[in-house]
Amino acid sequence: MDAGQEPGLGVTMEAVSKGKHRATRAEVAVASDSKLTDEIADLCDENIFGCYQCGTCAAGCPFIEDMDVTPDEVIRFVVLNKKEVLDSKTIWLCASCYICAERCPRNLNITKIMEALRQIVLRKNIDETDIYGLTEEEKGTIPQLAFVCLFRKNIG
Repeated sequence: MDAGQEPGLGVTMEAVSKGKHRATRAEVAVASDSKLTDEIADLCDENIFGCYQCGTCAAGCPFIEDMDVTPDEVIRFVVLNKKEVLDSKTIWLCASCYICAERCPRNLNITKIMEALRQIVLRKNIDETDIYGLTEEEKGTIPQLAFVCLFRKNIG
């Protein structure tokens, strides 16, 4: 194994930090030793341990049918430090309607927690789009605004 290479990754973390390799979510999760609860506390100042999994947030969510993980399960995954929650569709489907926060008996602002999880993913600079792998036909059909948003996200 090369110096600085993480076990099971096949790429050095130095290559990721210098921009020579775009890390996938799995690589970031393996390489990151920090706890999700600490990152959430830093970003949104919510006591995530206050949730007692009553499911009220999921019962009021207007997008629950489209979510792969319910909002209360997202919180449970964070408490258990299961970083696969960062791959969940749920954090991106949250409409920030605050119904969950209004109904929560523990006064948790789950919307802030979902936003914090999105920020964690975005701050890792993970990009699932391979712009160079698009065909000319795809480039012609994708709206230009999508390209602009993608570049703004990745450039900062």
